[in-house]
Amino acid sequence: MAMIDVNGTTLAYDEAGPKDATAIVFSHSLFFDRHMFDYYLANFSSNYHVVTYDHRGQGESAQAPLEELDMDTLTDDAAALIEALGLGPCHFVGNSMGGFISLRLAARRPELLRSAVALNSSAEVEYQLAAFEPLVEALKEKGAAELIDVLMHIMFGDTSIAQETPAAKHWRASMSSLPNSIGNAAHQVVHRRAIVDELASTTIPVLAIAGAEDHAYPPPISSENIAAATGGRHVTVAAAGHSVSVEQPEIVAEHLRDHFTRVDSQQ
Repeated sequence: MAMIDVNGTTLAYDEAGPKDATAIVFSHSLFFDRHMFDYYLANFSSNYHVVTYDHRGQGESAQAPLEELDMDTLTDDAAALIEALGLGPCHFVGNSMGGFISLRLAARRPELLRSAVALNSSAEVEYQLAAFEPLVEALKEKGAAELIDVLMHIMFGDTSIAQETPAAKHWRASMSSLPNSIGNAAHQVVHRRAIVDELASTTIPVLAIAGAEDHAYPPPISSENIAAATGGRHVTVAAAGHSVSVEQPEIVAEHLRDHFTRVDSQQ
């Protein structure tokens, strides 16, 4: 792990692969950390310069108050990280909250990107706000342990939960240990602004990857709607929910390889 000071915060990150190669930056979900992309760090680093990082307020990055955890600030953090490490133009891949950042970079900082990938994400406002607000307040008050079954239903598909897969077991334990402060990050996720209008003019190639069993942003929110907003493509992965990148890593990796090859062959 390395640490870097950017945009008024300190971010923890891992990197692997040749530094003169095309870079891929992976941006994690709410309730997770950069380690949700360890499989990709290992499997893409022979041909790419791969970077995974923790958002401010999560993982091993610096803590931050609620007002500094909004999606615009986190997008500025990501842009500053890309610039500080000399990664641009890069492929930027984000799961859920990371996808919010990926889409915002595509709209606002296209010079930093070769492409943007949004996994189980959304370009829209939170359509389940009324349902999620009580959960956010409970997280602020109690932390995650007492709410872990609810979080698992949101973050994993029925197949992963029923089969008690290694990924589901690992992240259940990890999420159970999250402190009350995770509620602040959750607050900013559910109160984000839409990005649809900004994406209308983006020229960055966008791929939306959806899990067929996503309880949070089911298709078409996480697939067709993003593709329509960006002029991009979408695919849906079976037997996966909101955390498709850890539920079906081999399948997701193949979709990413295909996407990167398509984009890089045209540049």
